[in-house]
Amino acid sequence: MKLVIIGAGFGGLRLARKLRNKAGFDVTIIDKINYHQFQPLFYQVATAGLNGSDISFPLRKVFHGSKNIKYRMAHVETILLHQNTVQTNVGEFTYDQLVIATGAGTNFFGNSNMEQFAIPMKSTIEAMELRNRILQNFERALMASNEEEKQRLMNIVVVGGGPTGVELSGAIADMKRFVLPKDYAELDFSKMNVFLLEGSPKILANMSEKSSEQSQRYLEKLGVIVKTNTLIEDYDGKTATMKDGSIIESTTVIWAAGIKGNVPGGIETDLVARGNRIKVDSQCKVMGLDNVYAIGDVAYMEEPDYPKGHPQVAPVAMQMADMLVHNLTRLNMRSGKQHFVEFSYHDKGSMATVGRNLAVVDMPKPKLHFGGFIAWMVWMFLHLMLILGVKNRFFVFLNWVYNYFTRDQNLRLILDHKEEK
Repeated sequence: MKLVIIGAGFGGLRLARKLRNKAGFDVTIIDKINYHQFQPLFYQVATAGLNGSDISFPLRKVFHGSKNIKYRMAHVETILLHQNTVQTNVGEFTYDQLVIATGAGTNFFGNSNMEQFAIPMKSTIEAMELRNRILQNFERALMASNEEEKQRLMNIVVVGGGPTGVELSGAIADMKRFVLPKDYAELDFSKMNVFLLEGSPKILANMSEKSSEQSQRYLEKLGVIVKTNTLIEDYDGKTATMKDGSIIESTTVIWAAGIKGNVPGGIETDLVARGNRIKVDSQCKVMGLDNVYAIGDVAYMEEPDYPKGHPQVAPVAMQMADMLVHNLTRLNMRSGKQHFVEFSYHDKGSMATVGRNLAVVDMPKPKLHFGGFIAWMVWMFLHLMLILGVKNRFFVFLNWVYNYFTRDQNLRLILDHKEEK
């Protein structure tokens, strides 16, 4: 079977690794970058806790010794469904079976100003650019000619109260408490404000009521100004304007408020559901197509427990990949005993870290909630185990230990080629 996988995120990579050296499969992975990114720790790169290389792993290294897996660095231009061909900027790839695992990108909901001036954080590069912006602003604040400009440079606004927004605002608050006053002793950090804006009545809306309330208490304890039922309407690079007419002066607005599926060209619009996700059946087959599948964030599947589609998180993508390994293997047997399984998401729980020694964890079976230091330790252990590569795990763990005992994120480097010119 000639199998082409577009995307090497959690779903695409897991699928390829499970088919590694498996008889009867010729696998080609296509991705525009040559490394896997561990998205849950982007916020730690953005706040100088980790190196970008610590959470990124070269794809070619993953498949050392693989006889049946090829990787091609390419941008997918379109899929010619009737010709079983993927067109890219480096050539064409034919397939017997195609898996779309392109993940999701930032959704600005059509707000062009927000897209131009706000900072997204959906890649390692964007996380590093955010780190540059934050540190550059404090350098500029030292030289600000008036208090209004200085305040604007020191204010940070995070839009979106999901796990990314909560974790990022908590990490920035920790920087404000432990790190920045030492680096910039001339600045008065009692005047620095970290805002977390959420349009719904509570943060961490997809977690339990206890987790939502507890995480908000933690953030406010850290000094984050949490504003729920607050919708941002516009931003011009200096002033953020809310729906109710209130404003926040800030040169740093971080957008963590929405994502949309990365649908490649060639997929008909009637196959695209809410959130720019591809409609699939219970076996992850794209509706109406026999040999094209979509998994992970880009896939839209309705289940009784998830009538609006599954949450766009890594466990969904990995479980879909596991199911697909089973079904593709049975399909490749070419016998009358093919038994295909249908997907049902097994939710093992959700968690979010808020700051030093602070996190919240929800478990569905048994129904359990806990927070604080123990939840923080559980969060760290599980994320450490999910990182690819022993070396990467070692360096992440080393940085965490160093940061914990010194209260110092030691990677505060401004790596911006534009500034050097």
